[in-house]
Amino acid sequence: MPLSTQPETGDDQYVLVTSLDNVRNLSNILKAIHFKDHATCFATTNGIKVTVENAKCLQANAFIQAGIFQEFIIQEESVMFRINLAVLLDCLTIFGTSTALRMCYHGYGYPLTLFLEEGGVVTVCKINTEEPEETLDFDFCSTNVVNKIILQSEGLREAFGELDMTSEVLQITMSPDKPYFRLSTFGNAGSAHLDYPKDSDLMEAFHCNQTQTNRYKISLLKPSTKALALSCKVSIRTDNRGFLSLQYMIRNEDGQICFVEYYCCPDEDITESEL
Repeated sequence: MPLSTQPETGDDQYVLVTSLDNVRNLSNILKAIHFKDHATCFATTNGIKVTVENAKCLQANAFIQAGIFQEFIIQEESVMFRINLAVLLDCLTIFGTSTALRMCYHGYGYPLTLFLEEGGVVTVCKINTEEPEETLDFDFCSTNVVNKIILQSEGLREAFGELDMTSEVLQITMSPDKPYFRLSTFGNAGSAHLDYPKDSDLMEAFHCNQTQTNRYKISLLKPSTKALALSCKVSIRTDNRGFLSLQYMIRNEDGQICFVEYYCCPDEDITESEL
């Protein structure tokens, strides 16, 4: 690939170097978490995690494994920086979807440099990086997970299409007994419920230990529909505090898999007002 022969991209001067023959998969994954302009990037030998947050109530993480890249070189144990995600996406899509990419980062205080090749022409973009802010720790660990189901994404896509999105909240009930998995809204047209039996064809796995009913602001969940649209499966988990994890499995055209995960806190105000 011509980009790999560019003399100004000597690997030894950078702490992080990655390359892709086609930026489409990367840009699609990043679009799935683009609901705020700034993101924190955290790279290790395993790959890159890109985190976007909103109001300390919602966090989205895109996990891009090192194996997705044709080249992935990291010179330090970890590399972390904050970047304007909107600007990054604009640069990645400047030529369209068949652009080759070489992405280099020199280290703290330096810009992220993109070498974009389209039709033999290389364009260089430099995006300023910022001091990384500490990301939220939702403390969502597997030992505290109470209920977990894995659903084919088409089932959840249909649900968002049928439920009343004028509702302020989405109520999720997960239970070892009926209704098993229920989604409810309370909008202008009244209440709407959608039930999934545990033996539904759309249900890949069902592990519910106790009945839980929690409400989540739809305004917080709406950004996750971008990831839902790209995904083939979704893992839905709740922990003992009612925190929600939506983990979307996204398979790209080459059969490689990336994950996008959304964490959302329950709507405390509404549940308290109803007590």
